[in-house]
Amino acid sequence: MRKILLIAAVAMCSGQVRAQDAKNDVLLNAMASELTRSYDKLKNAEKAPLHYIGYEVYDKRSYSVYAVEGAIYGENDNGNRSFDVDVRVGDKTLDNTHEVKGDNAGASSKNQAYGSVPLEADADAIRSKLWVLTDTNYKSALDQYAKVKMNKSVTAEEEDKSDDFSASSGAVFYERAQFPVFDRKKIAEMTRRLSEKFKKYDFIYNSYAGFSVEVINRYMVNSEEARIVTGNTYMRVMYSLSSRTPDGMDIERFRSYDFDVPEDLPAEETVLKDIDNSIAELAALRSVPASEPYSGPAILDSRAAGVFFHEIFGHRAEGHRQKSEESGQTFTKKVGQLIMPDFLTVYDDPTIHDLNGQFLRGYYKYDDEAVRAERAVLVDKGVLKGFLMGRSPIKGFPVSNGHGRRSPGHGTVARQGNLIVESSKKVPYAELRARLIEEVKKSGKSYGLIVKDISGGFTITRRSLPQTFSVQANLAYKVYPDGRPDEAVRGLNIIGTPLQTFARIMLTADDLIPFEGSCGAESGWVPNSGISPSLLFSELETEKVQKSNAKPPVLKPPFTDK
Repeated sequence: MRKILLIAAVAMCSGQVRAQDAKNDVLLNAMASELTRSYDKLKNAEKAPLHYIGYEVYDKRSYSVYAVEGAIYGENDNGNRSFDVDVRVGDKTLDNTHEVKGDNAGASSKNQAYGSVPLEADADAIRSKLWVLTDTNYKSALDQYAKVKMNKSVTAEEEDKSDDFSASSGAVFYERAQFPVFDRKKIAEMTRRLSEKFKKYDFIYNSYAGFSVEVINRYMVNSEEARIVTGNTYMRVMYSLSSRTPDGMDIERFRSYDFDVPEDLPAEETVLKDIDNSIAELAALRSVPASEPYSGPAILDSRAAGVFFHEIFGHRAEGHRQKSEESGQTFTKKVGQLIMPDFLTVYDDPTIHDLNGQFLRGYYKYDDEAVRAERAVLVDKGVLKGFLMGRSPIKGFPVSNGHGRRSPGHGTVARQGNLIVESSKKVPYAELRARLIEEVKKSGKSYGLIVKDISGGFTITRRSLPQTFSVQANLAYKVYPDGRPDEAVRGLNIIGTPLQTFARIMLTADDLIPFEGSCGAESGWVPNSGISPSLLFSELETEKVQKSNAKPPVLKPPFTDK
C-alpha cells in the first residue's frame, strides 16, 4: 500500500509541476494571448468569416558530430524556433484549404508562409512575429477562399462532398522533453574510432560515422482552446560507406541505430562488428555484374518489408488521397473488401514507444493538428477497414485519428507514424527460406531472390500517371535451389502495382525488425517507423536501376597506395 501511495504522490507531484510549468511558460502564454486577440478581432473582419486559427511552434535543439577516416569533420550545436500559422476562412463545410481542381498540389498541401520566433523568453517579441505572420496568412487565406468558390462554380461536382474540416475538443497537455546529458568528448572519440575502420580499404571511396541528437518540443494553440506542449527526443548513431563499380554503378551500405535516451547508446563493439559486415557486403557488391531483370519467387527480409509496406500501402492509405480529385484512389472504394491475404493485419499506432526494446521514431502523443494520436486499424485479416486521418474528413470517415503531420512551412495532411504489419501465418525464418527454395524449384527458375535492404523509392499516387511503385534494393542475394552459396546481386529496382503484388504474398516469418527513417511527402519530412515480418512472394518483379557513366577514381586513396 505504501508503494502505491508513493507512486500516486509522485504522479500527482509530476502533474502539479507540469501545470506550474505551463502557467510560467512565456512562449505558450504569448502564443495563446496573440491567438485570442487575432481570432476575436479577425473572425468577422471581412465578408468571409474566419472560422479557425492555429499556431504551432517547433522549439528545436540539436547536436551532431561526424568523423571521416579517423578525423573529426564537423560538430554542431544548434537551437531554433520555427512556427506556422494555420488560418481557415469560410466554415468547416467549405474553406480556403479546399482543393482547387487543376491546381497540382491543392491548397491544403502547399508550402505556406512560416517564420521564426526568438529563443529568449520575450513575450512582446514573440507576439510581434506571430502578429506579422497571422496577417500574411489571413490575407492569403481570403484570396485562396475566393479562388475556391470560383473554381467550384465552374467545375464538375465532386464525388466526395465531405466537409473541409472536422471539429476537435480543445486538448490541454504539457510535457516538454529535456535535452539529454551525455559525454560529448567520449561520443566524438567513438565516432572517430568507428570512422577509422574504413580507412584501410582502397575500394571505399566515401565513408563517415556520426552521432546526432535532436529534441523537438512542439507548442500548439488554436481557437478551439487547445493548449499543448509535447516533446520528442531522437538520438542516432550511424555510418555510411560507398564505392563505385567498374561499370559506373554507385553502391552504398548504411546503418543507423535509433534511440531516445543515452542509456540505449549501442555498444561500440556491436557497431564495429556491423561495420565489418557492411564492408564485406560492399566488397561482394563490387565483385558481381549488374543484375538482369527478374520475375520469380522472392523474400523481402523484415526491415526491407517494412519499407515496402510504407511505400506501397501506407501512402495510399493516407486519408486526404481518398478525397483528392488528383489522386489515383487505389483503395478509396475498397473498404470492406479483401485487398491482401487474409492472414495479414495492418495498423498504424503512433502511441507505441518501442517494440521489443527498440525505440520507434514514429512515436508521438499529439499530431500537428492538436489531436491526440491513436491506433488506426487499416486492414483486418486482409480486409480494408479504414484510413489514416487528419482533420480533413472523407466519405465514411468524418473525424481525425491523430495522423495529421507536417514539418515547418507545410500544410498538414494525413501521414504515417508507426506502420505495423502482423501475420497469423508465420514460420521461423529458416523455414521461410526453405519454402522459397521449394517455390524456385516449382517455377523452374534457376534461382530465387532474398532482398535484405531497401532504400526509399517512390510510389505514384496521382491519377494522371500509372499507379505503380519502384523501390531500390540496396542489398539482395540470389538463392540457388541446388545448394550453391548465395550470391550478391546489385542494380535492382523492385517494381509492380499494389493490388497484384499484395496478392502474391504467400507466407511470413515470425520476425519483426523495425525500419527507422524519415519520410518526405507534400507535408514535408516526418520521422516514422515501418514494421513487418519477412515476406515470401510467389513472384516479385525487378528492373535494372539507372547508373552513371563515370569511372571509379584513377588512383587509389593516398593512405592505401603503397
